[in-house]
Amino acid sequence: MLGDKTAVATIAVKDMEKAKEFYEGALGLTPQGGEEAGGVIYKSGGSNVFVYQSEYAGSNQATAASWGVGDDIEKIVEDLKSKGVVFEHYSDIPGATVQGDVHIMGDLKAAWFKDPDGNILNLVNQM
Repeated sequence: MLGDKTAVATIAVKDMEKAKEFYEGALGLTPQGGEEAGGVIYKSGGSNVFVYQSEYAGSNQATAASWGVGDDIEKIVEDLKSKGVVFEHYSDIPGATVQGDVHIMGDLKAAWFKDPDGNILNLVNQM
């Protein structure tokens, strides 16, 4: 039923102006509309990310959105760090080691960071 339909990451934020600075400035996403729905739709590769204002922003304790970045993961982490993005380090992932800000689990590499509202975002080399 939904297997051939497009899914969109939907992320709640408290302050739309601060979110726009982060998603457009730090992450480099391009706005595509969505204002009539109370937020902004951002183009991200072949997908979209919908960022909208909500009083419940930042209450999710799990990953809200992930980007498959391939072998460029370390370079992208460094680029984001140069824009003020702070990466999370998780010590409770079974079998993972951390090199710099990248968690390594066999061939899988991942890095997590938060937006200004505390939403957890992820970069992964395989997707």
